Amino acid sequence: MAGMRIMGLDFGSKTVGVAVSDPLFLTAQGVEIIRRKSANKLRRTYAEIERLAAEYEVGRIVLGYPLHLSGAEGERCELTNEFKENLERRTGLAVELVDERLTTVMADRAMDEAGLSWDERQEQVDKIAAVFILQGYLDGRENIAK
Repeated sequence: MAGMRIMGLDFGSKTVGVAVSDPLFLTAQGVEIIRRKSANKLRRTYAEIERLAAEYEVGRIVLGYPLHLSGAEGERCELTNEFKENLERRTGLAVELVDERLTTVMADRAMDEAGLSWDERQEQVDKIAAVFILQGYLDGRENIAK
């Protein structure tokens, strides 16, 4: 795993926010938002994730898991599990699910503090959510290592 980066994904109904770690697994940077015309059209999305994983030398993927605030799983969790299985098959990489319940709230707060307009927020929210998903995972790994 040395020298390999970790990719964080925020899987939405029509977008996937993408973030990658630095090689030391300390920080997460937003890379891009992959958009698609409909929820079911995922072929190009998988291909783009594969391309980015190769470009950034990714060794593992963490995928936000959209639990309800109560902790219950809903329909989005089923779709996310299916997306995870397909990603593992397509990329050959381990895909780990991480609780994303508070990432949208944190992304909104960060954009509010940055003074972004509503349009700018809509444009960036998925990428920023992917950064928070990945950063939370990286911070958790750091605590385990100590």
